[in-house]
Amino acid sequence: MIEEPEAEYRSGIGTDIHRFAEGRKLMLGGVYVPYPAGLAGHSDGDVCLHAVIDALLGASGMGDIGTLFPDTAPQWMDADSKELVLIVKEKLEGKKWQVVNIDLIIHAEQPRLEPVKGQIKRFIAELLGIDFTSVNVKAKTNEGLGDIGAGQAIAATAIALLRKKKRRTL
Repeated sequence: MIEEPEAEYRSGIGTDIHRFAEGRKLMLGGVYVPYPAGLAGHSDGDVCLHAVIDALLGASGMGDIGTLFPDTAPQWMDADSKELVLIVKEKLEGKKWQVVNIDLIIHAEQPRLEPVKGQIKRFIAELLGIDFTSVNVKAKTNEGLGDIGAGQAIAATAIALLRKKKRRTL
């Protein structure tokens, strides 16, 4: 009889914050959000995907986004963050990790994100190859406090749960 050991679960948390910058497209969770400014950053400044990447890397014990994609490396200049997520996904698969779920909070005073939360959820689920119901997206304001509350920045916080793929034993 073949027995399978209990699955190992690990969680990780990721955060990111970027200031608004004129002349850039606002990308949140891989979705273009119409707004007069985007977010400054070495890559496309997508705080949502950056937080998800950090959560995935943390859960898997593979470091952080700054180590894997340093802002001093020219190949990551203006990089599309979805490409960075795909690189991380490939690394997770190589280490036999499966994404169980993602919970994401977007901290923004503006723009209003209710109209795009479902699109962000769908994009992240498709990008990671997980069920739509395994991703949750929330939007919160900072009640006028700090750089986010003043409408000068957007931040994101994500948590990821990973499950180690079961190995068959003889």
